[in-house]
Amino acid sequence: MNTRYTYLLLFTLLFTTVSQAQLFSKEKIKNLESVDKARISWGYYLGFNNLDFKFDYNSNIGDIQTERTTGFNVGLLGNLRINEYLDLRLEPGLVIAQRNLMYQENYFADFDDEVNDSDLLREVKSTYVYFPLLLKISTKRVNNFKPFVLAGVSTAINLSSNEKNPDDNSAGDFRMVKNMQFFEIGFGIDFYLDRFKFTPSIRGVFAMKDELIRDRDPNSPWTGNISQMQTRGVFINFTVQ
Repeated sequence: MNTRYTYLLLFTLLFTTVSQAQLFSKEKIKNLESVDKARISWGYYLGFNNLDFKFDYNSNIGDIQTERTTGFNVGLLGNLRINEYLDLRLEPGLVIAQRNLMYQENYFADFDDEVNDSDLLREVKSTYVYFPLLLKISTKRVNNFKPFVLAGVSTAINLSSNEKNPDDNSAGDFRMVKNMQFFEIGFGIDFYLDRFKFTPSIRGVFAMKDELIRDRDPNSPWTGNISQMQTRGVFINFTVQ
């Protein structure tokens, strides 16, 4: 099963199990009853990501396969309470990810040099300084949990983009745009524990523009057939407030 959908399935099962346990249990003593009344609150998060690329092509000569790996997220949270059900959240952080691009040999049919295994693989390492601005829409609190959905936009600086690198894929360097924007949508659950609020959440992340820097040669086997390349993927974060 696709790793991204496995994460989504596991998170959905967790959400359903906890929700049923809470909804069908008797009223409990509420922890941290006043925690959500603060106008501004702070926290931090740790998490994982699983990213790949969506490609659009100029001609149909085969797909570039993306091998995804599990990356790491870490950051801070600033929460502005609007009312009982709406919050505005800023979550600056660091996102570290890697995607391996695997090319088919027919991409190199007109390539002058001899093709070896290193030509068919590009390791795309990304380190994003990430700035999401999200609207959190919550349900009414039930006992010691509260589900929510969230949506928003984010801007990111890819420190590993190689955008200004004069070398391109002919020298083994894959280049991407340094400054990116993303759209995000997801859901999660606030758990009110004795001393803090713990929040697991899952969200989809979708790039809003093309992020490929093309090689100098317009017929490059690595970039010549790509009309658009955009990040997409899943973030799973665990937040403490």
